[in-house]
Amino acid sequence: MTLVKRLDILGRMEQQIIWQAFAQKNNLTENQLQQFQHYYDLLIAANELFNITAITDLESVIAYHFEDSLKLGQFIDMHSIASIGDIGTGGGFPGIPLKIAYPHLQVLLLEVSQKKINFLENVVSELGLENVETCDFDWRTFLRKTDGAIDLFCARASLHPDELLRMFAGSSSYQDGTLVYWASQEWKATEKEKPFLKKMHEYTVGNRKRFYAIFKK
Repeated sequence: MTLVKRLDILGRMEQQIIWQAFAQKNNLTENQLQQFQHYYDLLIAANELFNITAITDLESVIAYHFEDSLKLGQFIDMHSIASIGDIGTGGGFPGIPLKIAYPHLQVLLLEVSQKKINFLENVVSELGLENVETCDFDWRTFLRKTDGAIDLFCARASLHPDELLRMFAGSSSYQDGTLVYWASQEWKATEKEKPFLKKMHEYTVGNRKRFYAIFKK
């Protein structure tokens, strides 16, 4: 056996250990684990054609994309949530990881980039995910032109809270919903945002301390 082949085998064994640890930590079924693995492969393949994420190595994608999405389930009972809207989803975070972990969810992925929309629709098809839709409206257009029952809106690395809080305006069909904002350790709510901020949940992902900021009217 050549040295190159040995290194390849060792690399695959190391990846398998990483995946198994991720599955055990998040109580994933074998099917769910396979969906995450396929998702990762699709993400890396698409990222070579156009920029989706600057994070590409397996451990970092698991930590800063998958885990960062799934830790929300430690603070919100996702089984009591029927539908989520992912604002500025990009590569599908947190909407697709949450859908894989909680298959009952109806998921709306909001993304203005058509290339990313195409990627997301391919992921949904490849993973066999049901009740997942994409929408290419920007946030203001979405609030103005749509209505519907979405229990929980998620915003991770997309818009600033003062823009997101437009959902609570009297004219909005979503004013009774809940918003989760992925906040950095340095983030502080402004005076405009404080009346809507109901809870802050601190968590750690990788070596970074972050917060889930929960907003409600």
